Amino acid sequence: MEKQNVSQKIFCRYGSEFTDFYRGRRVFITGITGFKGSWMLKILSLCGAVVTGYSLEPPTDPSLFDIIQGAELCNYVRGDVRDLGSMKKAFDEARPEIVIHMAAQPLVRESYRNPVLTYDTNVMGTVNILECVRLSDSVRSFVNVTTDKVYRNLEREDGYREDEVLDGYDPYSNSKSCSELVTGSYKRSFFEGSGAAVTTVRAGNVIGGGDFAKDRIIPDCVRAAEHGEPVGVRNPCSVRPYQHALEPVFAYLMIAAETMADGALAGSYNVGPEYGDSVETGKLVEIFNRKWGLNTGSVDFNPEFRPHEAGLLRLDCGKIKDVFGWTPRWNIEKAVEKTVEWSKVYLECGGSFEEASPVPKSREALTAISDVMEKQIAEFRAAGK
Repeated sequence: MEKQNVSQKIFCRYGSEFTDFYRGRRVFITGITGFKGSWMLKILSLCGAVVTGYSLEPPTDPSLFDIIQGAELCNYVRGDVRDLGSMKKAFDEARPEIVIHMAAQPLVRESYRNPVLTYDTNVMGTVNILECVRLSDSVRSFVNVTTDKVYRNLEREDGYREDEVLDGYDPYSNSKSCSELVTGSYKRSFFEGSGAAVTTVRAGNVIGGGDFAKDRIIPDCVRAAEHGEPVGVRNPCSVRPYQHALEPVFAYLMIAAETMADGALAGSYNVGPEYGDSVETGKLVEIFNRKWGLNTGSVDFNPEFRPHEAGLLRLDCGKIKDVFGWTPRWNIEKAVEKTVEWSKVYLECGGSFEEASPVPKSREALTAISDVMEKQIAEFRAAGK
């Protein structure tokens, strides 16, 4: 394919061409107050993009969005993706060229507790943002961020490919499968030949500095380290495609840029680690403890509420490699190392991973946290050269 070599020379490098592309570019992001949204905002602010973020208030307290003072880095519009009228008003005012849809109810266990909210957010939220794109004359690239859990899980060793059955088991995973189907229907019905490229991206489990969510293993590890306690692990033998948040976030931005340049590249793509970096959760905890310098170990955590979760999940990322020349930059060891680095800086600045703890506000603390993020972003960009 002729475009493969072109892509390798341009946006996949995340070099100066990548920055030049996004400088002054109008980008509309839903879910910007979330963990990945905050890392994306930090990257785009360094590139000089004109960002409008449409999102509810941060889903955690503390939050990375507040730590990076995200409301000062973009035009932040507080709104719910379930509210089409509110979103369309913000959308029309922004007149974006690129739209990245990340807003979601993202937790499996929460989806069992509140399935109606999960489907309403993850399915109708997708319908609403696609309506905004359909009625716009400015959008040239739309990326819907879904999940590795959209596939019918057969508990097999090899990774799932983009052409396999979409049939998530639990309400979260299934709602994201539905989001994929909605996007496909809109693409066929309204966007063929429209000039707006429509793509979905299915990313593996993300880790990284600034994730404060409940029911996620790395935030649990940091809380345990903060108190010198062993971390509780629900499913130590479960295998997941763990990767640093910068892997999918840069991939989303790369795909948005490439498909804007050539709409024929739009489609569905997996983004995950190499095969050997999909590790058991217990192994992930071992790596974390070693990188942190702990010997507290882990304990099996058996909550009363233990819903079904897949035991084995890997992604086949051959398509994104073939089309864009993309490869992961940080292996699991490096991803955990960078997560520990950020977390230690944050704790040294007086922060805490405990719920409702105050965010460091001194100039020195904010500068230190910003510096470590910018350093990691620069290191990640340089890793592929």
